[in-house]
Amino acid sequence: MKAVVFHNYGGPEVLRIEDVAEPVVGARDVLVAVHATSVNPVDAKARAGGNRGAMRYKLPWILGLDVSGVVEKIGAEVTAFVVGDAVWSTPSHKRPGCYAERVAIHQDELSLKPTNLSHAEAASLPLVGLTAMQCLLPRLSQRAGQRVFIQAGAGGVGSVAIQIAKAFDAWVATTASPKNQALVTDLGADLVIDYRTAAFEDVLTNIDVALDCLGAVERTKALAIMARGGRLATINADLPAMTKKYGPSLALRAVGLKLMWFKLQTATRGLDGASVIKRTSAAQLAQLAEMVQSGAVRPVIDSIRPMDEIVSAHAHMDTGRARGKIVLTGWC
Repeated sequence: MKAVVFHNYGGPEVLRIEDVAEPVVGARDVLVAVHATSVNPVDAKARAGGNRGAMRYKLPWILGLDVSGVVEKIGAEVTAFVVGDAVWSTPSHKRPGCYAERVAIHQDELSLKPTNLSHAEAASLPLVGLTAMQCLLPRLSQRAGQRVFIQAGAGGVGSVAIQIAKAFDAWVATTASPKNQALVTDLGADLVIDYRTAAFEDVLTNIDVALDCLGAVERTKALAIMARGGRLATINADLPAMTKKYGPSLALRAVGLKLMWFKLQTATRGLDGASVIKRTSAAQLAQLAEMVQSGAVRPVIDSIRPMDEIVSAHAHMDTGRARGKIVLTGWC
């Protein structure tokens, strides 16, 4: 089958479409024909070598942590799916990924695709959706009407996080550039802060739930705006920066120390500090599908490109200017 692989770390140009071996389908695996996948920042960081301290790939490797497709084959012990099912997932990074014609996924990492989305639309949501849920829901599910702050509201995770927070009747503030103000307002943001002219820590107070998408500096600033007992979740562990500074062997240790300091800072302020790395759950994928089908969450797509534009797709991701998700199609 065909897949996008990289043989060495570097810029988007290291990505190549090649013929590779078919996936190995275990007893509890489902073989999915890939109709669409998407580009996430973690893909670009992995390709560039920034995550080598945590993700030790045996090169050449296939990236891709989102998929929407159709079940082509099931393992002997699979009971939840049948051939022909339309499914979606954000599978484990420990197996070859979704930039391929087919991908093998454990049944516990798979759910039926929302029926009201195309495959291209569906492929934009699993990773960012589960990440946002795992950051916000531990606190939002306790009561409605809380005050929420989402950094970078026009990004992949931020755009979904705003919608999830509004689904729980939260008041939502976010940061965005003027060109993205209309987008995040349409998604439900009650207050949009232009990060180029105003500091969010000078504007906000008594925030119950905050989501840091940007890293250590912004995370530290967010401490000042939190209500006691609130939850401050971060999805940016600064691993690429630490890898560049200390090298792969010491980067993970440096990140660990920074996150220990983060936990100490939040604990001394009576906060729940959480460093969130997406965990794939079939139950949460099904919950996300229900939110999509109810209209509470919709995809935010920057662009839809054929798979043979993988290099330019990653180049666009590297600019940091994508509004929502970059989707890749063309395998099926």
